[in-house]
Formats: sequence, structure tokens, C-alpha cells
Amino acid sequence: MADVRDILELERSPTPEVSKEVILGLRKDVPKKKKEKEVMRRPEGMHRELYALLYSDSNKDLPPLLPTDSGQGYKSVKAKLGMKRVRPWKWMPFTNPARKDNAVLYHWRRVCDQGKDYPFAMFNKKVELLTYSDSEYSEHLLCDGWTRTETDMLFDLCHRFDLRWPVIHDRWPSHLTSRTMEDLKERYYNVTNILKKVNNVSGPEGKIVNYDGDHERRRKQQLLKLWDRTPKQIEEEQQLVCELRKIEARKKEREKKTQDLQKLISADADARKIPKTTKKKIQQTKVAKMDTLPPSLDSCTGIKFPDVKSSGVSLRSQRMKLPASVGQKKVKAIEQLLTELNLESNPMAVEEVCQHFNELRSDLVLMYDLRTILLNYVFELQTLKHQCESLMPDKVLEIPESLTINTGEESPSRPRAISEMIDAVATPTTPNRKRKAALEQSNVLKKIKSRT
Repeated sequence: MADVRDILELERSPTPEVSKEVILGLRKDVPKKKKEKEVMRRPEGMHRELYALLYSDSNKDLPPLLPTDSGQGYKSVKAKLGMKRVRPWKWMPFTNPARKDNAVLYHWRRVCDQGKDYPFAMFNKKVELLTYSDSEYSEHLLCDGWTRTETDMLFDLCHRFDLRWPVIHDRWPSHLTSRTMEDLKERYYNVTNILKKVNNVSGPEGKIVNYDGDHERRRKQQLLKLWDRTPKQIEEEQQLVCELRKIEARKKEREKKTQDLQKLISADADARKIPKTTKKKIQQTKVAKMDTLPPSLDSCTGIKFPDVKSSGVSLRSQRMKLPASVGQKKVKAIEQLLTELNLESNPMAVEEVCQHFNELRSDLVLMYDLRTILLNYVFELQTLKHQCESLMPDKVLEIPESLTINTGEESPSRPRAISEMIDAVATPTTPNRKRKAALEQSNVLKKIKSRT
């Protein structure tokens, strides 16, 4: 409206003074209306802790995803106008350290930054290149196809353009021998490698760069051939790739079928090897299975600890864990023997300790099984002795001492042996069905003979 009044040459009201209230749109004469705060009540059935997690401030805004120090959550901070003074700027001169002509330029800059270095001087990076003397060139750097003038020109361009090879190749003088970019790079790296070896340059600067110019030329030729392909050639290549994938899939399917067929053939051959048993033999095997057979010598192999091979991180103590195939009685016997030997049941899982501890427990289980077998055989021997005496009462069958087990009852003061510490499963006090039947049969025979 002030502009319209100026155009129409009308009187206009004096312009108000610029202040904080005018900028922010606040008026002192108009009283502010207090907004009534809407009190949000907690829904029924919702716990107080859960309701406190939903809202963290009075505005009932959701909590921020990231920690902030603005106090407004994830919302953008409003600009606070009129609160601080504007920082002054000044038109001041400056020099660029990258230039060597001491040119003085001007630009706008904050007054507080006056006297500081030019900020873009940090990007003025120079590549430090090796140089050679006349004696070094004559002794080590002579090469067929390259003259001293061309080599000097190459190193001069490398110094000027900081190893920017497209620029160096573009600025290569036309009156000299025409060179490709690969020729220039190959000559430069060969010279620098020789100078590093001669001067014994150490550190990252002394790293040898192996540049193969022939390989680089072939690579660019292949890229050109790839770029010059027609749409028809690209489509044909895609079809060939699809056919190759189909062939590989059919090959895998044939291999899988061949493996399945070989498994069937081997299973059929194993089935034919088994002889046909009659019904009588089947019944006999059923009866034999009902009785608990003692363990055989072939099954006594100790403990087979599984190899812990996992893709992630694993503990070495897992190797010392007993497998599930070890029975509870064997576990108790192992613990009892370790206690007698003053050994820990769970030692520290060092590499050598794991191996030796597992071998020790495997030997203990092997001894446990062997003692069980020995007790079974001794008990069978005693049973046969009673049967023989019942049939021939005149004769007394004596069992050699080498075939008997010394229980240590005669000398209780002597220390117990390791085999005596281990409690076997099948003790003479718990005979199975066959042994009970044998004992009953021998008792019946004794009663008949006594009556007669």
C-alpha cells in the first residue's frame, strides 16, 4: 500500500520502526490469548509405563529416532530472527599460494577471518617426481627407441601437469616421434623404477610400479571391440549366455540322477548279499533280542568326540563336552575317578588340555566297557561251573586264578585299583534272564539228585 500511495502522490503513514516485535509479528497492545491445553488422558487398560513411552513432551509428539539436543525432537529448528547481530563482511585482498606471480585478488570475506590463509590453498597438491643426472642417465637409463631429448621432455611435462597422462599425451610435441599414451607411461615408470633401485629409496615412495604397456593396449582394444558391437551382436551374445545356463542346469540334473541311480544299485546289491532266513531263525533272533546282550569287544572304542565345525565363532570348551551317547552311569564313573585322581571335572579349555582331557576320559570309558565284559564272562563261567557240579557231583571244577577277579575284600587296607573304582553295568548281583534260567535249572537238578 505504501508503493501505491507513492504512485498516486498521496500522503502515507510514517513507516514503523524495525524492531524484534515487528519482525516476529508481535504486538504489545494486543493481549495474547492463552490457549487451553488439551489434557490427554491415559486410555483405560494401558499401563502407565507404556503411556509414558508414547509421548515424551507436552506437545504429545512422538519421540525422535536419533538423539537430538534441540529439544524439539525430529522437527526442524525454527529460525530465530532479530536475536543476534549480523556478522560483518568486508571486501579485502588475498593471494593464492598456488600462483607464483604474486597476483593480488579481492573477494568478500568475514571480518573475523581477516588475516587467515586462503582456504582453498589446501587443495594445492604437488606430485614429487624423481630426477636424474647426466651420469645416471648414461649408466642406467639408456634405452633403444628413446633419446635423451625425448626423456627430458617427458619428465618436464610430468612435472608441469602432475602425471595427468591425457594432458601430457595431448601436449607431446609434434616435431618429436609420435608416441601413444602407453609408450609414455611405460618409459616413465621404467625410468622411475631404475632410479628407485639405484638410489635405494625406502618407504611408500620407493614402491616399484609394474606397468605392462602391451597388456594395457590389448585391454583398450577389447574395450573398443565391446563398444563397437551392434545391437544384433548384443542380442546374439545374450542368447548364447542363456543357452549356456540351460546346458549347465541340464548337466547338474543328469549328475543328480546318476548319483540317485548309483545309490539304488548299491542298495540292491547289499540286499541280495543278505541270505534268506527261515521263520525259525527269525523267531530265534526275536527271542535273542529280548535278552540284554553284554557289549562286545568290537564296540569298545571309548568316546568319539565330534568335531566342532561351525561357520561363526565357537568356544574351545565345546570340544570337551561329552556326547549324548555316553550314559549316565559312565558319566558318574568318570566323575568319581577324576575325584580320586584329584582332577577337575571342568578344567581350563587350553588347546593341549582339551586334547589330553578328552583322551583320558575316552580311556576311562574304554576301561569301563572292558570291565563290564570281563564281569559278564566271569559270571557265565561261574554259572557253567554250577551246572557242571550239578551234573557230576563227584567232581569239583576249579577255576584258575587268572580267570577270576580279585575284589580286594581279603586286604581292605590296600589301595583300590583303577578298575575297582569303576562300577560296571552288569554286576554279578544283577543277572539277566538267561543267567537266572541257568541258575534255576542247576537248582532243580540238585534237588532231583538229592531226592534220588
